Amino acid sequence: MAAATMRKKAEELVEKAMKGNDASHDASHVWRVRDLAISLAREEGLSSNSDSMEIVELAALLHDIGDYKYIRDPSEAKLVENFLDEEGVEETKKVKILNIINGMGFKDELSGQTLCESLPEFGVVQDADRLDAIGAIGIARCFTFGGSRNRVLHDPEIKPRTELTKEQYMKKEEQTTINHFHEKLLKLKKLMKTEAGKRRAEKRHEFMEEFLKEFYVEWDGRA
Repeated sequence: MAAATMRKKAEELVEKAMKGNDASHDASHVWRVRDLAISLAREEGLSSNSDSMEIVELAALLHDIGDYKYIRDPSEAKLVENFLDEEGVEETKKVKILNIINGMGFKDELSGQTLCESLPEFGVVQDADRLDAIGAIGIARCFTFGGSRNRVLHDPEIKPRTELTKEQYMKKEEQTTINHFHEKLLKLKKLMKTEAGKRRAEKRHEFMEEFLKEFYVEWDGRA
C-alpha cells in the first residue's frame, strides 16, 4: 500500500485533475477502482509484497488523469509522471506504474498492445477498471457518459460497429449509448486477466444482459 502522505497527495491530485469531468469518470470512479484493485490484489496473492501493493494502489488512483476523452490541455498528459517524480517514487516502480496506466485502456487492447501482461499488478488494476465499467455501476456510467456527449439512447437504424480498430473506437462519430454495450462492455468479461476478476465479472455481465433484454422489450412497447 502507498504511504499515507503520498496516498493523500495522490487523492488530492485526482480530485483537482478530474473536477470538471462528468460522473462517469470522476473521483468516485477512481475510489471504486482503487478499492476493487486492492481487493483483487489480495485475492491474487499480492498482499505479501508491499511494493506490488503500492504499485497497484498508485496506478489505480492515477489511471484516469490525462484521459484522452477529457484532456483540456496537453500538459495534463505529464501530470502523473511529474507527480511520481516529485514524490521521489523509485524509478523501477515509476516505470511499472506508468506502463500499467498507459497500457490498460480498451483502445490499446484493440490495437494489440498488451505490453504489461507480464506484470501481475497490471492485470489487477486493469480488471478493477473494467469491473467498474460493467454491471449496475457500468450501466449508470454508460448512460451518464452518453448523456454528457448528447448521444441518443438507441436507434435501431444505427448498428453496432464490429471488429473495431483503435482508430474507429476513438473516432467521435455518431454512435448510440446502447451500441456501446455491444461494442465494448459485453466484451469485457472475456478480457479479464485475473481469476478474481473473471469471477466477479460473471454476475455483472449477467446483470447487463438482463438489462438489455428488458430495454429492448420496453423500447418496442412490448412490456
